[in-house]
Amino acid sequence: MSEKDHKEKKSRPVRVVVTSDKMNKSRVGTVEHLVKHPRYGKYIRQRSKLMFHDEKNECRAGDIVLITQTRPLSARKKFTLLSVVRKGEV
Repeated sequence: MSEKDHKEKKSRPVRVVVTSDKMNKSRVGTVEHLVKHPRYGKYIRQRSKLMFHDEKNECRAGDIVLITQTRPLSARKKFTLLSVVRKGEV
């Protein structure tokens, strides 16, 4: 892989549920994934909180959105909003 290909590596979009919209141009979303327990084989639901940048303040808590990874924008913010998939209930 050349240096040019390494720099232009794109990350795939992640679907998250917005949990907090109390900041200006920043949101917190939760992504759920299933992980198989190493001993018992049961699938466990785990959650990760991701902070992302929302330039136009267009999503609200409860919305389902697509985010993608970018350069670090702050200590915790490393994702940016791509689009709103579905609006949450008011």
